[in-house]
Amino acid sequence: QLQLVESGGGLVQPGGSLNLSCAASGFTLDYYAIAWFRQAPGKEREGVSCVSSRGGNPNYADSVKGRFTISRDNAKNTMYLQMNSLKPEDTAIYYCAAVPASICRLWGGLYDYWGQGTQVTVSS
Repeated sequence: QLQLVESGGGLVQPGGSLNLSCAASGFTLDYYAIAWFRQAPGKEREGVSCVSSRGGNPNYADSVKGRFTISRDNAKNTMYLQMNSLKPEDTAIYYCAAVPASICRLWGGLYDYWGQGTQVTVSS
């Protein structure tokens, strides 16, 4: 069974950091483009970051550039989203996603596999 499982969400104060993890099972993440999306209450799903299966320069939404970093550890079959300098507007449910493709896009329709989501709340 192909599965993505996120962890690492929680409550953090503005300016703080969180590191989200997404562990893959049932398939090898090496050959997949990976991405993170988020959805805040009352808003549409937003692409946050993605990177192709070949590595290379990741893509980031303008709202998170310079603050968030996407990465993967192929040995652990896990992807990550390091989030620094968090703002209240980063509050959302965060989802990881993957597709067997060599390119990535910040478009949810591209991705075949999704995690269940993890809540991130930025509040004082």
